[in-house]
Amino acid sequence: MDEIYVNVKHDKSAKPRASANQTGPRSSGRRFHGAVVLFLGLLNVFLLAGLIGLGVHYYDSVQHSAAELSAMRADLTERLQASDGEFSSLTEERDLLNASLVKITQELNRLSPCPAGWTKFRCACYLLSNESGSWETGREDCSARGADLVVVDSTEEQRFLSNFTAEGTLAWIGLTDRVKEGTWTWIDGAPLTLK
Repeated sequence: MDEIYVNVKHDKSAKPRASANQTGPRSSGRRFHGAVVLFLGLLNVFLLAGLIGLGVHYYDSVQHSAAELSAMRADLTERLQASDGEFSSLTEERDLLNASLVKITQELNRLSPCPAGWTKFRCACYLLSNESGSWETGREDCSARGADLVVVDSTEEQRFLSNFTAEGTLAWIGLTDRVKEGTWTWIDGAPLTLK
């Protein structure tokens, strides 16, 4: 029987060829590798689709926000213009009220006379007393007449008082530093202002 195999030559140059129907560990590795590549490819497609979707959503949001900002700006501009009109209207109304106040004050001055010997300026009556004495005596004299020393609260009143008293006449006014030496206040509690 050995003779049968003697004539058989071994071909060492031939390479073994893999069968297409091969089974075993090498075949399952290729399938796994193919599944991983397929999975990664699908994952890339989904990620790309998600990024495109986010980009479209962001673009829509920006466009929507820009439209809202434009509408807000238009609304605020309209309100500002309306308030300018209201301000102008209020200014006109204030001027009309001031004019009415001046007319009413003039009419009130005309209708309410001062007692005999007193002089009227605006809505107040003034008396330059012939009595002499200290500041306290002058204030007591005023109080006995139902009045008080003058509190000068306007430039016009100061001019009136300058013309009301004869040059060289000394008169007391309602200014004192009794509460704190050197700090002058009017008898109504208002601080002295140099305007």
